[in-house]
Amino acid sequence: MYLRIMLLGLMVLISACGVEQVEEGNRGIKQEWGKVVGDPLTPDIYFYNPISTKIFEIDVREQKFENKTFCFTKDTQTVEVSYTVTYYPRPEMIGKIYSQFGHDWVNKIIGPAVLGSIKDSIGQYIADDLVSKREAVKVAAQTEITNALESRDVVVTRLDMTNLDFDDAYERAVEAKVVAIQKAQEAKNKTVEIEERAKQTIKTAQAEAESMRIRANALSQNKSLVEYEAVQKWDGKLPQYMMGNSVPFIKIK
Repeated sequence: MYLRIMLLGLMVLISACGVEQVEEGNRGIKQEWGKVVGDPLTPDIYFYNPISTKIFEIDVREQKFENKTFCFTKDTQTVEVSYTVTYYPRPEMIGKIYSQFGHDWVNKIIGPAVLGSIKDSIGQYIADDLVSKREAVKVAAQTEITNALESRDVVVTRLDMTNLDFDDAYERAVEAKVVAIQKAQEAKNKTVEIEERAKQTIKTAQAEAESMRIRANALSQNKSLVEYEAVQKWDGKLPQYMMGNSVPFIKIK
């Protein structure tokens, strides 16, 4: 009888208690009369007095924060930057983070730090260099974000600038500039081609002139060679009118 009363009392006590299971990847925040107490609770089952105590969970796994913002380049061009920050809160410090910033701690901590860092990094470059030096901008911004959030007990593992969208007028100007550069390169290539042809023509003329000089010199020094050249050019027909009894190109020994 006494045992039954004890069991009944235990069941009533258990039913009157609150029960919370903290899942893997989360930490439990325990509040007593609205104040955070103790260290964050690791994954397990916890019983508590629901009248004075409350336990809730906060995800401490790696997460992504995605947003976009307008920035100004060093030469005052407007660019809209879409970005993604990968981060996680230090599990052992999530109670402190919640105490300071509440449930909306992500927007209160990460948003301002990321915006300021990206704006500062992009402001160091002119628009024309921003695309070609995008990786350097990202590295600089990530370093600044990491340093800013480290003091807030948040670890940044990655920053991605997923898109850079310039003002329409600037993009049209860039397209026109690219076309002009392409046309200038084509004209340069054409000039080089013409110059090369001229060089080849000069070389050919020089070669022919040198050949003629050599042949003329040889002919002037060798009469037999003159006759040989004449025979080479003779078509085999005798002239219709001849003076005297001589036959061209035939020598009587």
